[in-house]
Amino acid sequence: MTESDYSSTRFMLSVNRLADLPVDEGVEVAFAGRSNAGKSTAINTITGQRALARTSKTPGRTQMINYFQLGEDGARLVDLPGYGFARVPERIKQHWAALLDDYFRQRQSLRGLVLMMDVRRPLTEFDQQMLNWCSQASLPCHVLLTKADKLSRGAAGGALQKTRHALGQLPGDFSVQLFSGLKRQGVEEARRKLDEWLDPREAREFSDGGA
Repeated sequence: MTESDYSSTRFMLSVNRLADLPVDEGVEVAFAGRSNAGKSTAINTITGQRALARTSKTPGRTQMINYFQLGEDGARLVDLPGYGFARVPERIKQHWAALLDDYFRQRQSLRGLVLMMDVRRPLTEFDQQMLNWCSQASLPCHVLLTKADKLSRGAAGGALQKTRHALGQLPGDFSVQLFSGLKRQGVEEARRKLDEWLDPREAREFSDGGA
């Protein structure tokens, strides 16, 4: 992917049922995170757009699966519902838990998950649930420790090392970095991971049985 591919990212559609998802072909990467972990800000910063993903101070504002298309090769970014402190009825939380579980297990074009964690409060119970889903689905996961500008350089580095160690104890393919949308810290590193996952050859290898 080139920088222009990210800057030309555009909204595709919003859905709340698996049956309404786009055709399961090509490649896509999902973004998830606890409410107010900075997920929408991260998407906007990585794509170089101010308002691609809606940001809000109200936890749990994202309550649909939002699809965005990059460039012209059909690669997609997927903004999953925020989780954690979302002030929504229990039945809706249960609906999303079941839908996301099915999404991780069944979506063959899904190549990886970018999981946002507030650097000051990483590895919450909700984060662990997402990591477990990735492990069970053999899905690579790249963690962005967001709001890194809120800590001193030493404290942020310490949080990074502790999180890296914790992820190393889990079964699966996990990686982690520091990220700040405000300071644009870690943007290129995050894009390199997306480039790796969104390579169109990944889709061909999968369809040929090589992945």
